[in-house]
Amino acid sequence: MNAFNMAQTAYSNSAAPTRTLRGTEYDAFARITHRMKTYSADNSNFAAFAAALHENTKLWTILAADVSDKDNALPDELRSSIFYLYEFTAQHTSKILRKDASVDVLVDINTAVMRGLRSQAGSL
Repeated sequence: MNAFNMAQTAYSNSAAPTRTLRGTEYDAFARITHRMKTYSADNSNFAAFAAALHENTKLWTILAADVSDKDNALPDELRSSIFYLYEFTAQHTSKILRKDASVDVLVDINTAVMRGLRSQAGSL
C-alpha cells in the first residue's frame, strides 16, 4: 500500500461522526428511558429496574448541578424548570421504588426533553 492509499484510508469517513452536546444529551436520555421502560415491564428483574431509575436520577442530578452554576448561559426560566424537573424526578423515583407510583411520568418527562433536544438541534 502506498502513502496516498494509507492517507486516504486514514482520513476516510470510517469514524463515527462528531457528536454535539445536544446529541450526547439526547443519547443519554434515550438510553436511560429505554432501560426504564424495558425493565419496568419485566417484573422479574427489579434490580435492573432500580438501576435504570438510579441512572435516570444521576442524569437529572448532573443537569441540576449544571443549571445551578452561576455561569450557566441558559435563560433563568429554563434553568428553573430543569431544576424543578430534577426535584420532581427524585421524589417520584422514591415513590416508584416504594411501588406507590408508575414510571410512566418519568418516561414522559424524558421523552419531552428528547423532543426538545431534537427540535433545537435539527438533526442530531
